[in-house]
Amino acid sequence: MERRANFIGGSFCEPLGGQYMEKRDPATGQSFALVPASDEQDIAAAVEAARQAFPQWAALPSEERARLLLRLADIVEQHLEELALAESRDTGKPLWLARQLDIPRAVRNFRFFATGLLHLSSEAYRGDGDIFSYTLRQPLGVVGCISPWNLPLYLLTWKVAPALAAGNCVVAKPSELTPTTAQMLAQLACQAGLPAGVLNVVHGDGPRAGAALVAHPEVRALSFTGGTRTGAEIARIAAPMFKKLTLELGGKNPFILFADCHFERAVAEALRAAFSNQGQICLCGSRILVHRPLYERFRQEFVARVRALRVGDPLEPTTQQGALISEAHLQKVLAYIELAQQEGGRILCGGERLRLEGRCRNGYFVAPTVIEGLAPECRVNQEEIFGPVVTLIPFDTEEEAIAYANSVPYGLAASIWTENLARAHRVAEALQAGVVWVNCWMVRDLRTPFGGVKQSGLGREGGWEAFHFFTEPKSVTLALWRD
Repeated sequence: MERRANFIGGSFCEPLGGQYMEKRDPATGQSFALVPASDEQDIAAAVEAARQAFPQWAALPSEERARLLLRLADIVEQHLEELALAESRDTGKPLWLARQLDIPRAVRNFRFFATGLLHLSSEAYRGDGDIFSYTLRQPLGVVGCISPWNLPLYLLTWKVAPALAAGNCVVAKPSELTPTTAQMLAQLACQAGLPAGVLNVVHGDGPRAGAALVAHPEVRALSFTGGTRTGAEIARIAAPMFKKLTLELGGKNPFILFADCHFERAVAEALRAAFSNQGQICLCGSRILVHRPLYERFRQEFVARVRALRVGDPLEPTTQQGALISEAHLQKVLAYIELAQQEGGRILCGGERLRLEGRCRNGYFVAPTVIEGLAPECRVNQEEIFGPVVTLIPFDTEEEAIAYANSVPYGLAASIWTENLARAHRVAEALQAGVVWVNCWMVRDLRTPFGGVKQSGLGREGGWEAFHFFTEPKSVTLALWRD
């Protein structure tokens, strides 16, 4: 059994309580590693290490912090293959996907925020008479970054990079289901020359390690990506302590096709939006709303392409769909498929657990599933499944499409497909979502704000929003008296 370790104060260490959890390979179902089951003792040690490192790190010139983070980006890129293999093994996603998406995006995150730091500016105002005001943006101190299991390094660096660039010291808690690349990042940070205590990684589950990080009085801000229920608990604990929060939570995203869309592109992107990473991305288009004149044609072509998707060993280059993250999550997804049938839905394809041959015979695989015939208000169309399951919903008018899209408690993302520019603008403005794509899906300009509305979250990440979150503004006003 491999053994993962915490990274505190520049050193790798065992959990102080001596407790570990098993880590299973989703593709095989086999245990292969032990992960620290850290608790408040380990969090306290990491916070103290970060607190001690903070004054020196915050005082470092911006150019020097940027240089170190750019060096870290280069080193991560040099280890792309090892990181991608570890990500695939931890998550069950196809290796090619980790190579093409997850690790390159982690590199890009560090480069984007390192160079952004050099252009960070603040406001200045000349008032009446001899009054002059300006704003300082100062790092907060110790911040907590809690990242999920679906895009482990991708989303961990999305938080860590701006936090470090802004001059904070970080205590990171990756998901206990995907610990490996976080530990590897700590090793690479050492190689890059980050001072001890600037980046700390503590493994563990939410009820112990996560809750301790949220509740620690020295942690000034928390950036969390994960489930809505967990986000609500974090807010309950952190809000009375007046901590800064960004919560990037669940989604039940509409993918809206109008009859005048570019059909071939729309079908191809609907397939990608529905089943990328086995549907385990908060941005996935899990509700496909189709203009009725296009519905029959779309259904026939889409279902044919879904049936052709190759589910297989994540290490095989021809695999298009890998494994779900765990047995428990697999059972959750299967339960929603059963519920869909109880609610009157028709399974057009998929709908069952797949048993593969060879090394993956005990893995957590579900056939990509398409369901029609469900009312927009039913549970399967209202609740986040987070798996390879999509529903098809016909609509007749633009107003009806907007109403269906907005009828869920979430509001993270949406994708609109139409060649009518006026309609695209109207619908984009009317949708209750933090991110809207028109004739594309999951195209990310890192300069733009990212986050959701309603139960999809609180606050924004990305661009200047991230720098603003990880700094505290201070207004300074001077009276320039003249004798």
